[in-house]
Amino acid sequence: MVPTAVKQCYANSGQACASLSRLLVPRALLADAERKAVAAAREWTVGDPRDDASKLGPVASRAQQERVRGFVASAVEEGARLLLGGAEPPDGLDGGAYVRPTVFSDVTPEMQIAREEVFGPVLAIMAYDSEDEAARIANGTDYGLSGGVWSADHDRAVAFARRLRTGQVVVNGEPLNLRAPFGGYKQSGLGREYGRYGLEEYFETKALQGGVRPS
Repeated sequence: MVPTAVKQCYANSGQACASLSRLLVPRALLADAERKAVAAAREWTVGDPRDDASKLGPVASRAQQERVRGFVASAVEEGARLLLGGAEPPDGLDGGAYVRPTVFSDVTPEMQIAREEVFGPVLAIMAYDSEDEAARIANGTDYGLSGGVWSADHDRAVAFARRLRTGQVVVNGEPLNLRAPFGGYKQSGLGREYGRYGLEEYFETKALQGGVRPS
């Protein structure tokens, strides 16, 4: 599960609207999750995207690079524990808008990195003590586009997914279904793409009042 979560955070250098940048784990499993996240993140080699050895290319611009580095610096200042990466450019890659694959732990809900959309390869690990607390943390931001739930108990995962205020929830890493509606809650937007719900965006509905006689 943890390597998959890292992949869903780092893909496209973290610049996907549906990137999963926060990883909530039970407190009892925190140390194990940290170890696995760091091991997975180390495999994301930074470099020229034209090089087959590279898994993590630059972010979109120098301005975005500085924005992501600002989030990393603020996380350190606010007390998050840096496990891997950091704000400095990767060694030998000063000539592009590259960002180190970064992993934080001990992230709390009030930190900027937990509340804003980073759009960079930065994973924030957050511990919880109960499912109710996990739901509060997950729902406690202004955004709600995409989320994921993992559990050995499928029904339990689905029940928890229904509690999340986000337009899409992927259960146990299932592949994307393009027939399912895609769109956000809260400040993540209005409307839906894909499937029947996406087509309905292009229709105009007429309400004919009194057009049907009562039987």
